[in-house]
Amino acid sequence: MARILIVEDEPNMVAGLRDNFEFEGYEVITAGDGVSGLERALRESPDLVILDVMMPRLSGLDVCKQLKAKRPALPIIMLTARGQEVDKIVGLELGADDYVTKPFSIRELLARVKAVLRRAGTAPKQQDRYSFGDVEVNVRSCQVSRQGRALEFSSKEFDLLKYFLAHPGETLSRDRLLEDVWGYEHFPTTRTVDTHIVRLRQKVEPKPDEPRFILTVHGTGYKFVG
Repeated sequence: MARILIVEDEPNMVAGLRDNFEFEGYEVITAGDGVSGLERALRESPDLVILDVMMPRLSGLDVCKQLKAKRPALPIIMLTARGQEVDKIVGLELGADDYVTKPFSIRELLARVKAVLRRAGTAPKQQDRYSFGDVEVNVRSCQVSRQGRALEFSSKEFDLLKYFLAHPGETLSRDRLLEDVWGYEHFPTTRTVDTHIVRLRQKVEPKPDEPRFILTVHGTGYKFVG
């Protein structure tokens, strides 16, 4: 039985979500503001967090950022109000796995929860540490170093690198990367992937313009060769 943490400050919304998720067989815990939501997520280790963007005491975006820094593998689905396009994009950049826009149907949310949990449950088992060239990656601590010097990575850049490391030699399409790394199959543009690839190459490749590790497969996507 998967445990779901709902972080939402509207009591009627919480009651409705609790009833529906418990009917589907999930265990539900709740929090009514960002601070308590962050505390419960870290203390009680839920399998998935449903997190409203507009929260008292600490915004959902701040909660997402802190959770992903401390629990990178914890799946998060953001709830945003209609028209909050910037919040959606920022949330995904911070590491959210998906988002749903209010008002939404409970069937849509349930479907997205099942899909995110399925991805989390079927993800390849990862090592704690990887190395390629002069780069060292510590998955557990979310740290990357090159020639012994720490590199700065955004949450999404690290998620993308980690995904490549878990799928060595496999050609990965942009759509698959959007689905599995960003967790949202209709992200505004696949150029988001290309932009992040450029950033990764600048940080880990000896010659970013002549990549050795993150290769372009023309017409298809990218492949990591380490």
